[in-house]
Amino acid sequence: MQFPESWLRAFCNPALDAEQIAERLTMAGLEVESLEPVAPPFTGVVVGAILSAEPHPNADRLRVCQVDVGRGEPLSIVCGAPNARAGIRVPCALVGAVLPPGPDGRPLTIRVGTLRGVNSHGMLCSARELGLSDDHGGLLELAADAPVGRDLREVLALDDRIFTLKLTPNLAHCLSVYGVARELAALTGAPLLSPAIAPVPARHQARLPVAIQAPDLCGRFSGRIIRGIDPSAKTPAWMVQRLARCGQRSISALVDISNYVMFELGRPSHIFDLDKIRGGLQVRWGRAGETLTLLNGQTVTLDETVGVIADDQGVESLAGIMGGQATAVSDDTRNVYVEAAFWWPRAIAGRARRFNFSTDAAHRFERGVDPSTTREHIERITQLILDICGGEPGPIDDQVINLPPAQPVTLRVARAAKVIGLPLTQAECAEPLRRLGLAVQEGEGTLTVTPPPHRFDLQIEEDLIEEVARVIGYDRLPETPPMAPVVPCVRPEAQRSTHTLRRLLAALGYQETINFSFVEERWERDYAGNPDPIRLLNPIASHLSVMRSSLMGSLLAVLRHNVDRKAPRVRVFEIGRVFRRDATVPDSDTTVAGIAQPRHVAGLAWGDVAPLQWGVAARAVDFYDVKGDVETLLAPRRPRFEPAEHPALHPGRSARVWLDDRAIGWVGELHPRWRQAEGWTQAPVLFELELEAVLAQPLPQARPLPRHQPVQRDLAVVVPEAITHAALMAAIDGVRHPWLREAVLFDVYRPKAGAPASGLAAGEKSLAVRLTLERDDANLTEADIEGVVRAVLERLQQQLGARLRT
Repeated sequence: MQFPESWLRAFCNPALDAEQIAERLTMAGLEVESLEPVAPPFTGVVVGAILSAEPHPNADRLRVCQVDVGRGEPLSIVCGAPNARAGIRVPCALVGAVLPPGPDGRPLTIRVGTLRGVNSHGMLCSARELGLSDDHGGLLELAADAPVGRDLREVLALDDRIFTLKLTPNLAHCLSVYGVARELAALTGAPLLSPAIAPVPARHQARLPVAIQAPDLCGRFSGRIIRGIDPSAKTPAWMVQRLARCGQRSISALVDISNYVMFELGRPSHIFDLDKIRGGLQVRWGRAGETLTLLNGQTVTLDETVGVIADDQGVESLAGIMGGQATAVSDDTRNVYVEAAFWWPRAIAGRARRFNFSTDAAHRFERGVDPSTTREHIERITQLILDICGGEPGPIDDQVINLPPAQPVTLRVARAAKVIGLPLTQAECAEPLRRLGLAVQEGEGTLTVTPPPHRFDLQIEEDLIEEVARVIGYDRLPETPPMAPVVPCVRPEAQRSTHTLRRLLAALGYQETINFSFVEERWERDYAGNPDPIRLLNPIASHLSVMRSSLMGSLLAVLRHNVDRKAPRVRVFEIGRVFRRDATVPDSDTTVAGIAQPRHVAGLAWGDVAPLQWGVAARAVDFYDVKGDVETLLAPRRPRFEPAEHPALHPGRSARVWLDDRAIGWVGELHPRWRQAEGWTQAPVLFELELEAVLAQPLPQARPLPRHQPVQRDLAVVVPEAITHAALMAAIDGVRHPWLREAVLFDVYRPKAGAPASGLAAGEKSLAVRLTLERDDANLTEADIEGVVRAVLERLQQQLGARLRT
């Protein structure tokens, strides 16, 4: 919300300067984001009238102008602006004037100069040279009645200040200059000057039939026909100036009047070209397949959830959002229909964002606009149209269909005092509410307020407590330390912190990324195999429409971003939540019913194993490199890797990660079809694990130093080619002999084709395992050792069909 200080003071003029007003508004919850001057400082610039503009004798593009500055003899000034001509009034910088800094950052001081042999006693200025805008197309042309010789800052009110407010959604009643003035009057006690809106008598009885078919869309609709206007009338300079200082450029007189009343009183309205309306108007919900070309040139397709204003042949306007081109006013408009309505906020909310644009009207209506003042605002618009464009008004057609009921809200004084932290009496609570214009009924220890129509935000007791605190001023509230002790949460010894995990991943060469939890639906379908992801009701971008159930898509997007910028080697990881449907999850303070939100850790490696160097030969990262990183993350626990298929991963180069007989994640190369779709010459390798399992770490168990020497025995067995290392180790672990401390595979032998017979048949391989045995109470005897080795062999024969290699 942006507006000039002078317009605010026209409604409420407290004995405070601009900085004090900004401070008072901010401490009342209306945050003043910035307070800027209308124009940068400059001096010595006055209104000049060009009496003549003759061609320069020595330059084709220059003119020698005689300029009256109200100080006796006209000044001779050389000017190169294309619009320099006799009869206009423009800013004239006199000799000695100081203009705003130029591109070099230094102020410009005007002196008598000579241009191609002709003396120039001053400078005629453009808007950019004065720091008023970026327009440098010519001289800034002033009003024809601008007083010659007067200081330009005074004529254009350039010492004005621009307030920019950052308003929260509950302060819709402050989305107008009058609304802010109403708050300022309550905060300072200065009188509020309400605009005088006198009824405009009708000069004919013509009415436009309007049928409200959707009372849940429109609760009140007011309109009036005005005939015989002059569409070519020029918007007054004072209105153009106020609109510009609200951030709105001038378009045409009729559009400017509608915008002006919106900024002044907070009600968006619309002016139709009456002659382009076919039949009457219907206020209804849209129909599937209907289309509308808007004033911004965009054509939108409608459905049953969007409100519209239509005539007998089609849709003419998006209700409460934007009008259509078909009935827009133009230079040929002679008769208009002025509309002001109350649109239910829930019927407008989110509709503009659905079509990827926003409007001032939608911004206000979706927060709530006073339904009680549509007639008064029609009268205000009518009077401005008659003053500027002329015309003959008809009677106001006002249909009141469905207005929000006023629901009383009760404030307990004791509760307010406790929440605010001040020992407030009932009178001290009632007085701020009455200053805000609220009708207060006092009870025994209670105050009951029936909210006025413009206060949609007053619904519960806490809203009234906030109003009391705002008027008192947040700067006056006591600073009270919290009563509850702050006790640090002690992490169990058997659990690592996420910071430890981050440092470990960083030591492995990975860099952390932080990504949105909402992702493209394609990622869920392709990378997670999730055909029914959790959809967002109001996504921040159309393509980020679902919640992620895997971190892989986010990491692949990071890789794409880096590869597109020629990164030769990428190692990234992320720790974040994923979201999936789970009917067993209850609703609580920390959970949402039916939605599981576990945390995962995922990583991606792409490029060479090591940066380019002389000591290590270049080699692309592969499955086993990342598998080793996963083992490092889980150490000292030993995960198990089982070949399995994942939608995002290569079917022959991916594995499911098991830990303590529970599947905790995946590791593998990206599937070739996704690699080819992205155009990557090398496949990225990814892993994704449950964070809870990764953070768990067993406590070290103290053991006495061994008193007896350990014994090692090597065992070579012949097994089928399909037997994996994991299966071999699982079979040996199943022996569970107290003297068997460790088993390590140290050799794999496969006979080469054409080699001499080695005792191995086709489809077989030899695995050599070193067994470490140790006994705490005595030295191991040969019989003890043979017993353990025999138990291992029997287990391997039973489980894997292995035989001892001879």
